Amino acid sequence: MSKIVRMRGFLTFSPGVSPRAVRPIGVTCAAVAALLPAPPARAVPAAPATAAVPAATPVTAVGEPAGGAVPGRTRSLPLVPLSRTRAVGAAPEQGVYRAATGRFALVGVVWDDPGSALRGRARVRTRSAGTGRWTGWRDIETHHADHGADPGAADRAARPVRGGTAPLWVGASDGVEVRVRAEGTGGADGTGTGDRRAGAVRPAASSGLPSGLRLELVDPGGDAGGTADAGPGAKSGEPGEAAPGSGPADDPPHTELDTEASIAASGANSDITAFGATEIPELDRQATEDEMTLLLGPARTKPYIGPRPRIVTRRGWGADESLRERGFVYTKKIKAAFVHHTASGNTYTCAQAPSVIRGIYRYHVRSMGWRDIGYNFLADKCGTLYEGRAGGVAKAVLGAHTLGFNTDSMGIAVIGTYGTARPPGAAVTAVARLTAWKLGLYGVDPRAKTQLTSGGGNLFAKGRSVRLNVISGHRDGYATECPGKRLYAELGTARAGAADYQGR
Repeated sequence: MSKIVRMRGFLTFSPGVSPRAVRPIGVTCAAVAALLPAPPARAVPAAPATAAVPAATPVTAVGEPAGGAVPGRTRSLPLVPLSRTRAVGAAPEQGVYRAATGRFALVGVVWDDPGSALRGRARVRTRSAGTGRWTGWRDIETHHADHGADPGAADRAARPVRGGTAPLWVGASDGVEVRVRAEGTGGADGTGTGDRRAGAVRPAASSGLPSGLRLELVDPGGDAGGTADAGPGAKSGEPGEAAPGSGPADDPPHTELDTEASIAASGANSDITAFGATEIPELDRQATEDEMTLLLGPARTKPYIGPRPRIVTRRGWGADESLRERGFVYTKKIKAAFVHHTASGNTYTCAQAPSVIRGIYRYHVRSMGWRDIGYNFLADKCGTLYEGRAGGVAKAVLGAHTLGFNTDSMGIAVIGTYGTARPPGAAVTAVARLTAWKLGLYGVDPRAKTQLTSGGGNLFAKGRSVRLNVISGHRDGYATECPGKRLYAELGTARAGAADYQGR
């Protein structure tokens, strides 16, 4: 294989290099820093004071940089047994209630062992920071182990990895109550919780709940929730509130941490856009083909590639690069694209999408223990595309999105929950446009099938060669509901659209 390292618009090839964590090369940080545009003047609101909490269930900030200079914060609340579960025969139940937590906008439940599954139900209600009203109870998707790194991957080596639910966007909130109840300890439930093969999650402990349960309260920083209540019953922010392609409405937070890590993340895209860019602009077909020639050299035949779509960069959505692990990890090529939904709910507005992504990023890194956000790309309900995992949008960055099939693939997550809700057409079109371009760079037909080798999971044993659609749903590689029944039903449309954009 070849390791491709791009700097300032040209390529260098290092033959024989295995996929591994690679630190930025060549250009000194000082020289690159001089090329970065100065961050816009921005008043960063101070984090609200955290109310006193009884010592029995402390609120702790998890893994924040010294000095607290970075906007955003993660708080952790240990769950405790609820008194009513002491009755003979009652299912184990844990929970926590806090009426004063400081502001947050995204929640999730994590536990100690990433190999244990939460076989039960997790529900949460929150208090709006804007109105002071409590929402009704909402379910948190408990089966999330299938989104993650393959066994032995870099994500599992750098820091302790935890088990966790899907993150749930709740909007600007300052009070919370959560209840987690076991639903039995035996038998298969179709999600792989009873499978002991490599990569599959194990059943929970005999108590019915995994150990070390705690609630994560994520403040993504910036204007996370706006002034609107984004809880149930609030205006859901359907496409049309923001014009498709209009991008983030809130400026990304900028702090003194615009240093080496931020420069490296921007530099990874320097082959196709300027250092420090907040977006990668769309190109027409001819300009895309010209760019492909510059990147890969002249093609023997006319390439099948879709016009490059507009992509908001990590700097554009406000990624705090100090959170993630340093360096980037690459795979050999891109042979397939797995489509996901974030299972974080549909109550966000398109203007809030950057905040949702910052929340998911923090949850994946600080709460779950991953090296970076798991998805390579995200799309919001208005069809805006976002760079996910750092390393360069045109490169074969190894993600943590489809347990067992992260190698030689990319993961695209549509922000929202699409089990019963139909995904907006703009989001499906965004998936088609992105795959037409990215798969085109690697000479792949989006209508075709491909062979991938399983890294271990509950559908395919480790080492098994599996034939899959080039554009597959997450459930094709792992027994899971993701990307939701309604989004999965749209994948045929995405395949046909991507092929059309490629000119096939």
